[in-house]
Order: sequence, then C-alpha cells, then structure tokens
Amino acid sequence: MTKFIGKIVAIFAFALCAQLGAAQAEVTVSGSNDPTIDIDTPLASMLSGERDTLGKFSAAQVSKLMTPPEGSTPPSLTASWLAAQPAAQGGAQFDCLAQVIYHEARGESLKGQQAVAEVVLNRVDDPAFPNTVCGVVHQGTKRACQFSWTCDGKSDAIANRASYARVAKVARAMMDGAPRSLTDGATFFHTPAVRPAWSKRFVKTTRVGSHIFYRKPVRTASN
Repeated sequence: MTKFIGKIVAIFAFALCAQLGAAQAEVTVSGSNDPTIDIDTPLASMLSGERDTLGKFSAAQVSKLMTPPEGSTPPSLTASWLAAQPAAQGGAQFDCLAQVIYHEARGESLKGQQAVAEVVLNRVDDPAFPNTVCGVVHQGTKRACQFSWTCDGKSDAIANRASYARVAKVARAMMDGAPRSLTDGATFFHTPAVRPAWSKRFVKTTRVGSHIFYRKPVRTASN
C-alpha cells in the first residue's frame, strides 16, 4: 500500500513541479515581504497548468492509478478471508492487540472480535489516550485498569492456542488497515451484565455480541 501511495504522490508531484517550473520562468519574484503583492495570478496559472497536464491521462488510466493494488489493504473481514491468511505475526504492538482480543473477545463472533480491536485502535488515534496499542491496552494501575484482565491478578498466559491463532489474524488485519466499520468510532465498551456510571455520559453506538459500545459525545461551540 505504501508503494502505491508513493506512486500516486510521485505522479502528482511530477506534474506539479513541471508546472511550477514553467510558472517561475514567467514570474519575477519580489524580494520584499509586502503582503499586498498579488500571488493569485501565478498560482492560478500554475494550478491550471497542472490540471491540463493531469487531463492528458485517460479516465481508465486515472482509475487504475487511484485503485489500490489487489490485496494491499485487508477487505471487510470474513471468516473465509481470514481462514485463507497465513499464521499472523508481528511485533510488540501486534502482540498487545492480539492479547486484548483474546482476553476480551475470544468467545465472540468475528464481528465481536473486530469491534473490540476497533476500540483499541480508535483510542490510539484519540489524543486522550496513549498513542500506541500497548499503551492503550496496559493503561492504568493495579487498582484501576482499562481492561480488567490486565490487573485482575490472574495469569495472562494463552491457554487456547487455536483461539489465539484465530484472533491473531484479526489483530493483524486490523493493524494492516481493515475497515473499522462496526462501532462508529467507539472508544469504550462493557457487557450487558454491568452498567458503569460513565455510560450515561457517552453516546451508545451499537451492540455487537455481548458488548455494548460507546463514544464520546461531539462537543459544539454552544456546549
């Protein structure tokens, strides 16, 4: 996927640089900092030229360039797709995500496991939480942790290797960019057996299996 994005950037950069060079050849650049200098005309000319250059590509060529190579991004997860994937592996962040799915959702459906992974990754993207998967998973203290299995005093050893192998594939796919399409940006969840006080302050987004998901309310200028 990185190579594909680089290819697109390179093509557009080439077109932009070509037109920028042409524009600079026609415009005398002032050495002053006068804010009244009109830069709109050369800029418009440059952008117009870039548009003309890109317009030389056919619709089919543009479509091909903008379509990621097959297999570069995981699709919406399905059991058959996961079954066809090789054994998942990765570094520390992958291990942390696989572990939290295993301990929180190994008995859930594929969607239930994906939903838990979404919460972790959504937290990584949220400035209110640590910016790494392991930081999110192990956030808290021995008295108050974000995921109970990390501080319940019980062994975190993987007892069911077959279950772990399955959830590890989910973790790998989610870290590789599989769509976060189930929880609408949720950063919290709980089981129906409990009703934590914080749930009243957040927006319920969905229920998947035995977990109910929430996200922070959107703040506006008026509140």
